[in-house]
Amino acid sequence: MTATIDSRIAQRRRIGRGALQVTGLGLGTAPLGGLYRDLSDEEAFATIAAAWDAGVRYFDTAPHYGNTKAEHRLGDALRRYPRGDYVLSTKVGRRFVPRTTPFDDKEGWQNPLPFEAVYDYTHDGILRSFEDSQQRLGIVEIDILLVHDIGRMTHGDQHPHFWRQLTEGGGFRALDSLRSSGAIKAVGLGVNEGAVVLDAMAEFDIDCALLAGRYTLLEQSTLDDLLPACEKRGVSILLGGAFNSGILARGVGGDLKFNYGEAPREVIERVARLEAVCREHGVPLAAAALQFPYAHPAVATVLTGARSADELRENVASFEQPIPAALWSALRDKGLLERHAPAPED
Repeated sequence: MTATIDSRIAQRRRIGRGALQVTGLGLGTAPLGGLYRDLSDEEAFATIAAAWDAGVRYFDTAPHYGNTKAEHRLGDALRRYPRGDYVLSTKVGRRFVPRTTPFDDKEGWQNPLPFEAVYDYTHDGILRSFEDSQQRLGIVEIDILLVHDIGRMTHGDQHPHFWRQLTEGGGFRALDSLRSSGAIKAVGLGVNEGAVVLDAMAEFDIDCALLAGRYTLLEQSTLDDLLPACEKRGVSILLGGAFNSGILARGVGGDLKFNYGEAPREVIERVARLEAVCREHGVPLAAAALQFPYAHPAVATVLTGARSADELRENVASFEQPIPAALWSALRDKGLLERHAPAPED
């Protein structure tokens, strides 16, 4: 499968106010780090090759995925392609050191590499993390650098401590230096909550934010605060988690994961209602889930994870499938979609 020039995947949108552009669909690589299920190197490389053949030219990774496994795999695969033809992002905020504590799989990684994270958002910590990622990827030119998992959702009561590392400890200053020098083209956050993106925008000039969940077919909690602020400031949203960790991929008969855990009953019930309306209009739930967030003008790309070439091709088909305008109207009428949320028909 090769994307045509008029495909939604091949469309390009700018990151922030700069010249960097990303394709409509991007590949997120948490599954390639063994999230919930391990996969072989061959499966990982086949997934990346299928994404490339489909026209995907934006790839996101992080040291956290598989405790550095995803960066190694993505770099090995991407070095086969012309460097000027794709956009690459990775993340900072965790440095990885040899594991000294017993492994537990509470974060969902299956068969990760034998390293453990040390949170470090300081000036020197961010510079070291960036250089470590360059070496693991085997690629010097990283386009976008994202501060990973800053916020109360990850750090709880320790959030003020790590926030001070970014503000007073020089973390933001390190990002600014890398961007000003041309070592990277854009900087931002990679988080699961909207409030911390607003906090960062008040402190520092970010170009983008990779937001996992929080603006999906299932929930639009950032519609009235974060997204308008991003439009006003020229900050691009890289939308991850369009399936809300899995439950929107195959509905209530599939993987009932929500926000990286088991979906609560009220979420399952809402997904069942979404699925019923989609079924009435002959639209797979996954297609509506992937296409809905891309309709918002603040969203530059929709990142989808896949752990096989077949799964990647399913996501591509979902992103490209025609959807009747009546579906979005029906979802609004049943109270399943905010009335002022942009839809693809708009």
